[in-house]
Amino acid sequence: MNQRTLLITLSGPDRPGVTSRLFAVLAGFPIVVADVEQVVIRGRLTLGVLVAYSGDTPTGTGGTLGALWTAVERTAGDLGLEVELSTGSDLHEKRRRGRLHVTVLGAPLQPAAMAGIAGRIAAAGANIDRIERLSNYPVTCIELAVSGADPDTLRAELATEAYTQQVDVAVQRSGLHRRAKRLIVMDVDSTLIQAEVIELLAAHAGCLEEVARVTEEAMRGELDFAESLRRRVALLEGLPEETFEKVRKELVLTPGARTLVRTLKRLDYRFAIVSGGFTQLTDALVEELGIDYSAANTLEVVDGVLTGRVVGEIVDRPGKARALERFAREAGIPISQTVAIGDGANDLDMIAAAGLGIAFNAKPVVRKAADTAVNVPYLDSILYLLGIPRAEVEAADAEDGVTVVER
Repeated sequence: MNQRTLLITLSGPDRPGVTSRLFAVLAGFPIVVADVEQVVIRGRLTLGVLVAYSGDTPTGTGGTLGALWTAVERTAGDLGLEVELSTGSDLHEKRRRGRLHVTVLGAPLQPAAMAGIAGRIAAAGANIDRIERLSNYPVTCIELAVSGADPDTLRAELATEAYTQQVDVAVQRSGLHRRAKRLIVMDVDSTLIQAEVIELLAAHAGCLEEVARVTEEAMRGELDFAESLRRRVALLEGLPEETFEKVRKELVLTPGARTLVRTLKRLDYRFAIVSGGFTQLTDALVEELGIDYSAANTLEVVDGVLTGRVVGEIVDRPGKARALERFAREAGIPISQTVAIGDGANDLDMIAAAGLGIAFNAKPVVRKAADTAVNVPYLDSILYLLGIPRAEVEAADAEDGVTVVER
């Protein structure tokens, strides 16, 4: 059957009943609904309805289609809305190749940044099919559905623009995998918490300056992590075991950490931490946050004092990647559905192995290697990269009676 289409677009002040009034009018004509999309921004409505009709349907002023046009225009006038009508012939429009999600985060998000991002997308020969706001505070996050672009090429172009505009941009493929259960694997020091645990211990041992210097060399990738860990741990020799309890009380979660973990657990995601730090401290985080899997180093304690040695295999850069793979096997989740989040050079293998690698307030070498970088100080911004809007998070918290006091 030869079918044609009519796109009806209403715009103007929103009010209850607009959609029902329009469809009540359309119900009186020999048409079928092919597509509907509606957006409301600050009380302004844009409603698009694509209907299909037989190519044999009489047109013109006195025909069926002409009567439909008249009825729709009259209804729009009654509602104080503007109307636009356009006909076409392609009912089953093929989606362009390369369906992608482009997520833009800014604090604040300036018009110039959106102009730059949109310009790069257009220059790549791609099209923006849909735009949606995922958050407006404490960061603004806008998600664009884009088609017609090669993801690697677009990612490189937008990374350059993101650096210029001082915003964060992520490019991910669309598809069912985005809605599937995932495994989130996160570094601890300077990611889940706002400190380096070994430096907190060193402060009690009186060797903070020397330990901090070695830590910085390791984080920049200038020193092998395993060797740096041994050197730093050796400086803790003789520290009383009860210092662990003092340091546990000093741990401060990164803003948004509780919201991130709580929300993902609510959605039946699996959550893991993997740390170059120590089980004597990470175990408390596991219990407090309800984390599913963890891996960290263990400090040797003899007769109530630290010996300055690590027990067992060191969780270093390769060890973190192995832990991610082990957690994925235990959770029954493919590697492609894992997300790794970290900030230092010892997170690089883990970030490379994951389906999505995120550099969180990271060193330059990590930002360059990761799929995307988040440079705002709120850990729950990761939710937006997974397509989870802030409004839905807050609604779920309110329903569960959760009071958020992280910021």
